Amino acid sequence: MTTDPAPRREREEKIRCDACPVMCYIAEGKIGACDRYGNVGGRILRCDPLTVLDRTIAEGGEIRPFLKADWDGRIVGGEDMFVTAIGSGTTYPDYKPAPFIVSREVEGADFVTVVTEAIFSYCGAKVKIDTDRHLGHESAAVRYQGEAVGHMMTAEYGSQMMSLGGVAHLTGASKPEGRATCEALLRLLNREAVELVVDDGATVIVQSGAAPIVDGHREERMRVGCGSATIGMFASQWRGLVDEVVVVDDHITGVVSEHQAGKVLGWEDTGIRIRGRRSTPGRYFQVAQPGLGWGGTDITDPLTILAPFETRKGARPGLTLLMVSTTGEQYGYYMLDEALVPQPAPLPEALRPSVELIAENCEPALCTVMFMGGAGGSLRSGVTKNPVRLTRSVQGQRTRVSVAGIPAYVWPGGGITIMADVKDMPENAFGYVPTPAIVAPLEFTVSRAEYRALGGHDEAVRSVADVLESGGEYGADVRAVAPKGPR
Repeated sequence: MTTDPAPRREREEKIRCDACPVMCYIAEGKIGACDRYGNVGGRILRCDPLTVLDRTIAEGGEIRPFLKADWDGRIVGGEDMFVTAIGSGTTYPDYKPAPFIVSREVEGADFVTVVTEAIFSYCGAKVKIDTDRHLGHESAAVRYQGEAVGHMMTAEYGSQMMSLGGVAHLTGASKPEGRATCEALLRLLNREAVELVVDDGATVIVQSGAAPIVDGHREERMRVGCGSATIGMFASQWRGLVDEVVVVDDHITGVVSEHQAGKVLGWEDTGIRIRGRRSTPGRYFQVAQPGLGWGGTDITDPLTILAPFETRKGARPGLTLLMVSTTGEQYGYYMLDEALVPQPAPLPEALRPSVELIAENCEPALCTVMFMGGAGGSLRSGVTKNPVRLTRSVQGQRTRVSVAGIPAYVWPGGGITIMADVKDMPENAFGYVPTPAIVAPLEFTVSRAEYRALGGHDEAVRSVADVLESGGEYGADVRAVAPKGPR
């Protein structure tokens, strides 16, 4: 007995994508590992359209008008329109000109904007988290999905700081760590909410432009200042209403009767004593351990930072005491009993406005995510045939660098080390390749004369109108969005 052979399965025809070092083979109608490039009709195309910032669009609006079939022929450009690198494609393998080198006129001068989606292994995010609450000790590891993706940095005034990503995490550690780092960075840079856990510290949900959530508590306020600064700002508000004020702070706790602001106002001694390291009059360090309590300390009862009052220095029964945090969220009013022990009492209505004034002077608590990367390497050859000239032009401020249309801060010194706030960038501005690395939309804007002096790819320069009508190597789709912030 014979059986028919099983029908041979047709092998899908695949083509190789050269947009990154992974070099995926992609079947018709499928996309590569990066989710950015696909096989459309036997041609590798960018899945997202080239994004143009158009100031003529109403805020929040978005249109996709610039396909050749329905473009009305109107020449647009200049300051009203800026071609970003989002959706442009890449220079990889970097021997060729950037995907779009666009000529446009600004105030009568001819400028060139070179756009490319640059592949960054040397990149990361600096994250500023407005909170007094202690997230973790300096240099403590920050983890995403259990993998170390960065560390805590030196705290700044009213904010906790994180450094995330970098080549050591992306490529210098285990595969799971590299993948987790890439995913955490991509989500943060695209303004998604990301949960991060600090070793021996807090769990914090971070999202660009949103309030941080620390151990389930949504932060509302950034502190008005340290305890000493708060005393300096508001001492006059308390004069004549209360005998003593202590502003509790993890860094510098202030005591109004000892502080120079109090002395200038003629404040009398109260015999108060603070457990901590006295720095200068009215300023105390290390009154408690860092934590999630009052003023970024680990205390929930402010009286624990007080030693017994001294009669010989002015303490007396009936003396009144206001204790308040640097955000005004926590406060307590006390009166010394016959044994000179503070006893809780209702806050007098006359003092309530001063506590509310502290809160009013606090900024809203937000997270800021700054993309940071080293724009060196071979991507510069997509701009000029002599890459070091681009570096020197950027350092000399003759070439402006932007990320997704947002001006970048260029660090002094060698190379092109840039930093840019992601808050006002168009949605999903960043991508990735599974090497792993982050793909960032990078633009270099330079006068046409300077571009020629750089040895730029002048033969590849195109007008804005031509770009909108014809598209580029990786597709013809173009979308216009309203810029969210200044560029």
